[in-house]
Order: sequence, then structure tokens, then C-alpha cells
Amino acid sequence: MAQSSTLSSTPYRFTALDIFRGLTVCFMIVVNTSGNDATTFWPLKHADWNGFTPTDLVFPSFLFAVGNAMSFVTKRWETMKQSEVLWKILKRTVLIFLMGYLMYWFPFFKLDAQLHLTLLPVSHTRIMGVLQRIALCYGIVSLMVYCLGSKRTIWLGVFALLAYWVLLLVFGTSGSEFTKTGNAVLRFDTWMLGVNHLYMGEGFPFDPEGVLSTLPALFNVIAGFAVGRFLQIKGKSYEGLAKLLLMGFALLFAAYCWDSFLPVNKKLWTSSYAVLTVGLDCLILSLIIYITDFLGKTKGTHFFLVTGKNPLFIYLMSELGVVVMWMVHVGNEPLFSWIYNHIFIFTGNYLGAFLFSVWWMLICWLMGWVLDRNKIYIRL
Repeated sequence: MAQSSTLSSTPYRFTALDIFRGLTVCFMIVVNTSGNDATTFWPLKHADWNGFTPTDLVFPSFLFAVGNAMSFVTKRWETMKQSEVLWKILKRTVLIFLMGYLMYWFPFFKLDAQLHLTLLPVSHTRIMGVLQRIALCYGIVSLMVYCLGSKRTIWLGVFALLAYWVLLLVFGTSGSEFTKTGNAVLRFDTWMLGVNHLYMGEGFPFDPEGVLSTLPALFNVIAGFAVGRFLQIKGKSYEGLAKLLLMGFALLFAAYCWDSFLPVNKKLWTSSYAVLTVGLDCLILSLIIYITDFLGKTKGTHFFLVTGKNPLFIYLMSELGVVVMWMVHVGNEPLFSWIYNHIFIFTGNYLGAFLFSVWWMLICWLMGWVLDRNKIYIRL
């Protein structure tokens, strides 16, 4: 097949990207909304600390897709004024970050003991999170690409991995640099944000999407950007696909070797973890491109195209919907628990928890289908 030597318009790449992104969003919703955390199949749970499960691939894959999409957008920047580009980047960064922050603050009010409506304290609201990390990574990498160019951005991504490794070693507790309580991430985020603004789901104040660990996450976006540019240049060629596969396997090997010195750890977002997830994303994206573009098999792909066209909005609604289900009560039981205990639990504890998450993902997919059918694409 003919190769493309320029960064021309390539609609088929958008299709593959939408499928990859939609697949990621669907899996993200499934792993985030188990009917019962205590009876969740292990592949649908994050590794407790060091190690890796399929669930640990979800978030970095979304960052990879953000970078991939960015590689198509940058061509439009060439026709825009510098002030327009910078304002566009800043506006989107602030909007996504704000949506993430408000999502954790939602529903903003609570009932006190006297059933009076009181404002949830901002002083105890989580600052960082999934959307906040997406916002920071998008904003920083966009500015790097626009101001420094592609090659320098890629080298800075590699430098960020090495710099983060050094920071963990230098500022972590000696001999406990990669432990839950001795790591530099906990120390830095506690100092910068304060204990009351950190995630409390680990059993102690620690944010797996904190400020310091955003540094290596930049590599996931930069890698996605680099892969997107590479595919646009190579076009539909077996050479390009083979190189992408080789790159994926090379990164997996590098991560395996690095793991001996810097453990793969999602919650610390270690550099070895970033390299591992980029390697896996290269292989998955290669498979999608091969099936859809080379074999021409697109049956069933529309399902993921639906969620891939409104990914951030669907993810946001999925999280807010869960909060609402915990707020609304059926008798003395939250709606979330009532649905699980009165419908899905009859299929078994583990299977029921899984089917509940699939049900909720399908509800969110249906919302995406309605948006897509009406040609509504909400760009956060």
C-alpha cells in the first residue's frame, strides 16, 4: 500500500483513535463502578501497591489517547495566531481541571444533624484527581509541543522519567523510597496540598493522582503524541505497523528491566510503569489499526466509536451518576446498594458485582449513543 510522506488529513486514523479511546472509557467505567468492591474479580481491581493488573492500564491509556488526538490538532495551530493557540490551550486546561474539582466537591451541600442544608467545606475537598491530571498533562504537553517542537518534547518526556526516578530516591525516606508511607510523592503532596485535600481511599491520606506523580504521566501523553505523528507520516503501511509493534515490545522489555530497580507501581506512577503502559498501548493500538484498516473488519466497532466521540463528558457523567445513586435512597438503603442487592446479587457475589458495572457502563453508553445520533459532541 502507498505510504504518505506528509502530515495530511487521515480520517481513518481518527476512527482507530476513537475506537481505542472508546474502549478505554468503557473499561474505565467498568472498573470504577463495581457493585461491591469486596467481591470484585482481581483483574478489575488496581494492584494494592507494586505490581500490575489490567485495571492499571486504563488511566494511562486515556492519557495516551489524549496525546494521540493532540497530534492531529497541532496542524490546525499553524493557521492560528499565537495568542489564539495559547488561549485555546489555557481555556481547555482550566475547564477540564475545574470539572474534575467540582466533580469531587459535588453535590456541594449536605444535611446536618438538624436536617439543615450546609455547604460541604472546600477545606476538605480533594484538589487533584483523574480529570485534573488529564488537564495538567494536556496543558503542559500542548505548550511543550507548540513552543519547543516535537523532537525536544519527546526528549523532555524521557528526561521527565529519569528526573522523577531521581526525585523518588533523593526525597523519599532512606531505605523506604518506594513504600506507601516513605515515598516522596506523599511527602511532596502533603506539603503542597495539605492532608485534607488528598484522596482518602487508600486508608490514609495519599493521592495516586497527585502533583508530583504528574511528572512521569507527561510521558504517556508525549508518547501518544509521538505515535500519532508517526502514524500520520507512515500512513497505511505494513512498515509503519511493524515499527509500532517493535516499539511496543521494546518498551515492554525496558519496563521489565527497569522494574528490578524501580518497581512498576500505578499509585506512584513510577517511570517503569509509564514505560510499561505506553508499550502495551502501542501493541493494542497496532491491533486495532490492523483489524480495522488492514483487514477491513469494522463490525462491532461502532459500539466503541460512540463512547470515543464524547469520552470526557461520558466519564464525567458516569462518576456524577454514581454519586447521585449513593445520595438517593430506597427506604433506608442507597439506590446504588439497592440495585445491587435486589437485582444483581442473585447471579452471585462476584458475577453480580461485575454485571452491575457492565450495566452502568451500558447506561452511560446509551447516553453517548443519544449524543452521537444527534451529532452532539461535547468537547471539554
